[in-house]
Amino acid sequence: MRVDVPMTMMDFFRKSEGTWLTQREVHHFDLLDNETGDSNLIVQVVEPDDARVQKICEAQGIDPSLAMGGGAFLWLQDDDTEPNPDYAAVLIDVPDDATKLTGKILRNRGYVEKAPVICRYWFGQDGVLTIDTEYENSQGQERCWFVTDDFRVRVSTVKLMDGVQLTAYCSERRCVSPEQLDQYLEQNQQRAAQTA
Repeated sequence: MRVDVPMTMMDFFRKSEGTWLTQREVHHFDLLDNETGDSNLIVQVVEPDDARVQKICEAQGIDPSLAMGGGAFLWLQDDDTEPNPDYAAVLIDVPDDATKLTGKILRNRGYVEKAPVICRYWFGQDGVLTIDTEYENSQGQERCWFVTDDFRVRVSTVKLMDGVQLTAYCSERRCVSPEQLDQYLEQNQQRAAQTA
């Protein structure tokens, strides 16, 4: 199955838009402990004219006219009915040049340390997105790629001065909306009627 691999950050955000079932496993090396769980990841595209783009750029001392837009991320745990705002984040894309293969991601709040942060990203020739983040007390790296249009993988590490603190693996499957489900059902009924 051919996958349309995104090679710019905005293409990546657009391809990621929607709700994903995230199944994760986290290994905490400092605690010698493992953690597993499921959640929903909700991704929304942030257009360049969105007020959040200017606000986040200005807070980081970046010219907003350099931003291409971004993505808003919300996490919904299994037992929750609303996303937890403590885990929400807005990421703004500021490419290095016209190729848009590398650049900066401005986050209004970091994943590991909850302060605003600037990350570096690049796309490999194979379409794997790598994001490096330097926090005040740690370093993070996340790699993400699409296996199919509706299945993607994320792996990440967090390092402190004394070594790796944790690694995480997430597999993410796109959730089908009720409208898409109705459309698939109608298509299958039409196909069945044509072969009958």
